[in-house]
Amino acid sequence: MEFFDVIEKRHSVRAYKDVPVEKEKLDRILNAAKIAPTAVNAQAFKLFVIRTKENKEALKKIYGREWFTRPPYVLLVATVKDKCWVRRDGKSYGDVDSAIVMDHIILAATAEGLGTCWIGAFDAGAAKRELGLPDSLEPVAFTPLGYAQDSYSGKTRKDLGDLVEYR
Repeated sequence: MEFFDVIEKRHSVRAYKDVPVEKEKLDRILNAAKIAPTAVNAQAFKLFVIRTKENKEALKKIYGREWFTRPPYVLLVATVKDKCWVRRDGKSYGDVDSAIVMDHIILAATAEGLGTCWIGAFDAGAAKRELGLPDSLEPVAFTPLGYAQDSYSGKTRKDLGDLVEYR
């Protein structure tokens, strides 16, 4: 799939088929995360591939939507807090790096014909508890990963003139 086709087709999927994801596709998606750019190439993130069948109850505590646990996997990107590059003014780039990694994941998944949905409104405390994350890791974003039940119908977006300002 061409790059611009991928970014046009990517959308939030909230209904998944009960179909396994091929290991080759999962590996390519994880590799896309691995090669994502990060500040000073620190790669201060950790990826978790969570099997939904084995972790359904834990995942429900993290994000209580039923559809969240329907695809075969849920992926988590977590920041390794003490390894992130920090700008001179004290701004840690952990969240930025993790967002770039998640974006690579969701775009790679789209290119592989899979659905995702960026989840930021999860219970971070429950995520740490239920997944046994150490204090050194901060969960940043989750996404379910599987084959979409729905078909893509396009997105409504603002006019480019409302978003861009030239100076």
